[in-house]
Amino acid sequence: MSLRPKALLIITLTVLVGIAGTWSDHSIAAGLWELPLGLLLLGLAYEGWFAARTRLCLAIESRDVAALGQAVPLELRLRHDRGRELMVEIAPDTPEGVDTNEDVQVVRVAPEHGTALRREVVPRRLGSHAWPAQRGRLAGPLGLAWWWRRLDVEFELRVTPRLLGAQATLARGAHSGLRERPRVGAGSELLQLREYQPGDPQSLIDWKASARTGRLISREHTADQHLDILIAIDAGRASSLRAGELDRLGHYANLAAQFAEYAVGCDDRVGLMIFADRPLAALPPARGASAVLRIRQLLGAARSVPAEADPLRAALLVRSLARQRCLVVMLTDLEDATLAGQLAQAARLLLPKHLPLLAGLKSPEAEAMTEAEAHTWLDPYEALAAREYLARLQRNVQALRALGAPALVARPDRLRRAVFEAYVDFRRRRRV
Repeated sequence: MSLRPKALLIITLTVLVGIAGTWSDHSIAAGLWELPLGLLLLGLAYEGWFAARTRLCLAIESRDVAALGQAVPLELRLRHDRGRELMVEIAPDTPEGVDTNEDVQVVRVAPEHGTALRREVVPRRLGSHAWPAQRGRLAGPLGLAWWWRRLDVEFELRVTPRLLGAQATLARGAHSGLRERPRVGAGSELLQLREYQPGDPQSLIDWKASARTGRLISREHTADQHLDILIAIDAGRASSLRAGELDRLGHYANLAAQFAEYAVGCDDRVGLMIFADRPLAALPPARGASAVLRIRQLLGAARSVPAEADPLRAALLVRSLARQRCLVVMLTDLEDATLAGQLAQAARLLLPKHLPLLAGLKSPEAEAMTEAEAHTWLDPYEALAAREYLARLQRNVQALRALGAPALVARPDRLRRAVFEAYVDFRRRRRV
């Protein structure tokens, strides 16, 4: 119970009447303070009885699947069994890993049909999130107090990685200038017609074109390029660190899901591996929408593990999963990557049979610190530390590139584009 201003006013009046009665010479006036106090207690008893017998229900209506990092509208519908309008105060509670506006709302709940509240939540972690009971307060009918109520709800939100969707067309359009020149090969797409040359197999002769020209004409086809790709995601201790709006694992999962969708659209085979101090889950490269669905399901269950990542053990598993040359996209922390480190050893282990692409996140907060204006004596030291962090990160990238392993770091909002551009460039240059 929490008293409202009307009850506090009655209490103040009771005190004033009691003080006045104390200084009064009349015996009747000395006991007048009991009247407002008695009325207050009687009113509170009635409100407590009313609140205890009021059935207040809360239901959440929304789609049960949400994309990681994207706002989801929720409709909170309040109902009660009274025949009059009630005032309810509700404080939103969300599961861990789901953010929302924490402002307390006061609403008037109509009888019969109830009242709906609309609120947006933003999921920050993958997986299923069961909604906790909401904290509410029911206003008494006399306006004397708020009465606490626990509103149980049955709602679960399943968070999955983002889809590329309509952005796939934009992504392919953005890289249209990087299209490779068709090459002669044994593919299925016709490249050109040319005159027959001795030694050409009969299956290449275009008999219709030969009949029209009066001489033998052969067909040339483009060389098919179907890559094997394995995406390796670091789910170790560092993946739980916040990087912008999401933690690193969230950014990795979104990128992996969208990259798989994009690569399958290019008729490549895509697989997935999640690792920490040991391999946690793996899917061998496969082709088609079913491969993307399996990858998304595995990503949806991914969790950060409180253990240091071991990319060397992950590289050993890559060698067993990929029997032929493939592109290994490893999304991991590059801050501690040195020539003597495990990441450098993993790159050496994968090269030259496979092509590893090592990609990591750059802290946007550190970049902002390097350019921020100093306001306190501590700000210049923070800016120097941020510059050293960025310089060390760039040195690590250069060291990995010196080994022959392409490496890149980018801010969270630019990592996807950087990885996509590297992938398109590898296809254009036929590096895989």
